[in-house]
Amino acid sequence: MAMTDPLGDMLTRIRNGQQAKKDSVLTPASKLRANVLEVLQREGYIRGYSEDESGKHKALRIELKYFEGEPAIKHVARVSKPGRRIYSASRELPTVRNGLGITIVSTPRGVLSDAEARSQNVGGEVLAEVF
Repeated sequence: MAMTDPLGDMLTRIRNGQQAKKDSVLTPASKLRANVLEVLQREGYIRGYSEDESGKHKALRIELKYFEGEPAIKHVARVSKPGRRIYSASRELPTVRNGLGITIVSTPRGVLSDAEARSQNVGGEVLAEVF
């Protein structure tokens, strides 16, 4: 059966991995997933990620981050879904927890956090929110 929301699947794997106190999780590789992971790494929500070619298909190994035994990511949710796409202009990008979290946005200049998108004055599809 085909997967309808690959990004939502990756976010769920991260959420489940942190709930189970895993050091890392595997997810199938794609450019969009790698770009979202790059934003999460830049913002300090994950330790890093790497390409894993040990199996039949390419995969991404995500190194999860913890602080004093608690996951760095308290909440991660998909905003724009395949059934309902959510777009936002740069001035109307949503803030998460009064700026304590981030919104991940797919823009014409690549996948950016909400602060980066505001500074570059670009809007786009709101992919996920993280805090």
